[in-house]
Amino acid sequence: CIFTTAKQDYAKKVLDVLDPKKKLIRLCLSQQDCLCARGCYWKDLTHLGRDLAKMVALDHTIQGFPTQAANWIPVPRWWGDPRDEELLRLTPLLGRLGRAVRTRGGMGWVP
Repeated sequence: CIFTTAKQDYAKKVLDVLDPKKKLIRLCLSQQDCLCARGCYWKDLTHLGRDLAKMVALDHTIQGFPTQAANWIPVPRWWGDPRDEELLRLTPLLGRLGRAVRTRGGMGWVP
């Protein structure tokens, strides 16, 4: 799932780069799916309809998740550098989180 404060047309262009064959990303939420308060857009993870205890959000700013700060994992802003491997560095952590949720039962972790 991708959830961005960007407008939908821009989000679709980014998805075309990230998942050109449309096999990895099943859902894309954009600015129209965000809440707007005081001129700022923020992402409400409840829009995904999943258990918040089984979700994490990767973002460069917590501003997008003011009410779900416990779900936030900070990552540096991406500037288009093809050598950027930040998400690869997070793979072990995300794997451990996934295993921890699965061992507690329930529907499983949904990234």
